Amino acid sequence: MSIPSLHIIGTREMGGAERWFVRFLRAMQRAGEPVQALVRAGGDLATHHLAGIPTGGLPMRTVWDPYSRWQVSRYARASHAPVVQTYMGRATRLTHLKRGLGQVHIARLGGYYKLDPFRHAHAWIGNTRGLCDWMVKGGLPADRVFHVTNFADAATPPDPAAMDAIRRQIDARDDDWLMIHPGRFVKVKGHANLLDAFARLPAELAGRRLRLILLGDGSLRPALEAQARQLGIFERIVWAGWQQDPAQWLHVADMVVFPSRDEETLGNVILEAWAYGKPLVATAFRGAREIARPGEDAIVVPCDDPTALASGLREMIEAPALQQALAAAGARRVTEDFGEATVIGQYQALYARLAGGG
Repeated sequence: MSIPSLHIIGTREMGGAERWFVRFLRAMQRAGEPVQALVRAGGDLATHHLAGIPTGGLPMRTVWDPYSRWQVSRYARASHAPVVQTYMGRATRLTHLKRGLGQVHIARLGGYYKLDPFRHAHAWIGNTRGLCDWMVKGGLPADRVFHVTNFADAATPPDPAAMDAIRRQIDARDDDWLMIHPGRFVKVKGHANLLDAFARLPAELAGRRLRLILLGDGSLRPALEAQARQLGIFERIVWAGWQQDPAQWLHVADMVVFPSRDEETLGNVILEAWAYGKPLVATAFRGAREIARPGEDAIVVPCDDPTALASGLREMIEAPALQQALAAAGARRVTEDFGEATVIGQYQALYARLAGGG
């Protein structure tokens, strides 16, 4: 039996969490589940990405605004959705539903946030086991904390014309080795360490010209550009900006690098690299320690260690057989452990349990 659900997120710009939000709702629709979205008016999600999904918008001004809280909670009640799922702090703080009135409020956490703003929810989802354990240690009832991981989207088929256009845009040569890092320019993503590591590599390696593609933007961009200039690598970097659909960029790339710091909870980029069949070098942040298998499906190096990261990149570039083995193992992991049908089935079962009073 399908369980209607309302999904609320209050962020303004696109990022990994917002891309997951869209990916998840579309997967629920494919599974025949009736979903609605409530997003921040005027934000990226309100103007892009949610075509075909019933969507409302509210200002969601601040978490301290009583009127915004009243608006969001009233909207949730009026939806009559048995399940109301909120994402991150703003949406969760603004959503308050009374227990026992036919709606269950599930707060989905994708990070190690302060728990007090989430305690009023009726149940909680964490996308890693470590995060769930942390929530229970923080005082949330263990029988209402549920682990459901993320799934990886199937890779969009390559579009040769689009790929050629990208290669022309970045003036790529046939002998270029293109390493790509998708991620907003925020401290947790480890861009500063990546630039430091990249500067430790020669301009050419194994007969290939090394180039780094950064798919992202954010407040740290001026500082990162200044760092790249100081290191003498600015011209070796493609500052591609945020891409609403990075699929063809991933097809163009030869490998994916994900240098996040330890605070990174899961890291959807790992799943994307595997889905697109790309060899992956990642740091050993919390999420990678839980889902990656070093030497089997990724090269994993310590966090905040540019020297080790440079060594990992060099090892990958110089070993074609290793590239193929890691990419093949990653593709298997996506199918076996992070498939859409498996994860959506877990959500369906959880919604049925909680909406039924379980």
